[in-house]
Amino acid sequence: MGSAKNSSDSETREQRIPEEAVKILKSLAQKWDDITDANALQVVPLKGAMTNEVYQIKWPTNSDNESHHRSRKVVVRIYGKGVDVFFDRENEIRTFEFMSKQGQGPRLLGRFSSGRIEEFIRARTLSAADLRDSEISGLIATKMKEFHDLQMPGPKSVCLWDRLRNWVKEAKRLSTPEEAKAFHLDFMEDEILALESNLSCGHQRIGFCHNDLQYGNIMMDEDTRSITIIDYEYASYNPVAFDIANHFCEMAADYHTETPHILDYSKYPGFAERQRFLRIYLSCSGTQPSDSEVDQLVHEVEKYTLASHLFWGLWGIISGHVNKIDFEYMEYAGQRFQQYWLRRPELLNSSSPTTNIIADGKRESTGHC
Repeated sequence: MGSAKNSSDSETREQRIPEEAVKILKSLAQKWDDITDANALQVVPLKGAMTNEVYQIKWPTNSDNESHHRSRKVVVRIYGKGVDVFFDRENEIRTFEFMSKQGQGPRLLGRFSSGRIEEFIRARTLSAADLRDSEISGLIATKMKEFHDLQMPGPKSVCLWDRLRNWVKEAKRLSTPEEAKAFHLDFMEDEILALESNLSCGHQRIGFCHNDLQYGNIMMDEDTRSITIIDYEYASYNPVAFDIANHFCEMAADYHTETPHILDYSKYPGFAERQRFLRIYLSCSGTQPSDSEVDQLVHEVEKYTLASHLFWGLWGIISGHVNKIDFEYMEYAGQRFQQYWLRRPELLNSSSPTTNIIADGKRESTGHC
């Protein structure tokens, strides 16, 4: 019974792979002389993806050599339907190819109309707990600085604020009146404008940012301890403080539990932990940063957690309407907005935001700054 069930499951999963992708996969396999049967591809769904469906594809080989055997795997990424509002897919592919040429990520092995095939990286994907490991966290800080310093071809203008404005419009278009009221979408454009005005003052480090540096997008080679950052869908030029803030916020998440949408902000890194991360990050420039330089960036990063909450809150609303992946997007969005309203008065030194909303998400009163 067990083998029959496994066989049936595998066939069902293979049916999830588009026919044009299967043709590319079989064509790739025919070029590898150790594969016994190019048609005998095994499909294994990978958990934790919330925008696309991701599968590992592997083939049986005629070699007992473990390292040889392991090389016969690839990754298939099937793009989520309706998520093109979040990013420009052609830009993402250009970024992917650029990163590959820089030796920064997996190689692109093939494209089909609804997705792509990528090289399988021989490294393990990090877990939620890894982000709190001081050694691994230091490696991530160093890799992040390297990523931010990449000279990506094309314009180097900040895209965060325009992206947020576009997402608000889309969230409003898709939402029911009840949802729009519950999430205070009518106030959101003013809120973004106020946030942009507050956060954009003074000198800011602008760099090429990943914008989604959760643990599932970070891989580590256990032998060399080298870090690889993957999945560049949301990547663009932005203030580096936003990228770091987003990484810190992701420490509240664990997408591999029975309730992957539930966030635990008691896991948000404390002041000393954030300081340590940023000291390592800044020291990558070759000189040791002063205490005041570290503390200034700590302060900037904390403010940008507000932008991260709005970013993923709006993402959650839109995804809840367009994405079929099994994830409680709306509940996730509610938690991000709740955290936004909770931290906003303290971080912006403002007791009278556009909308005074208490932590449980209910409106207290309405007024303008």
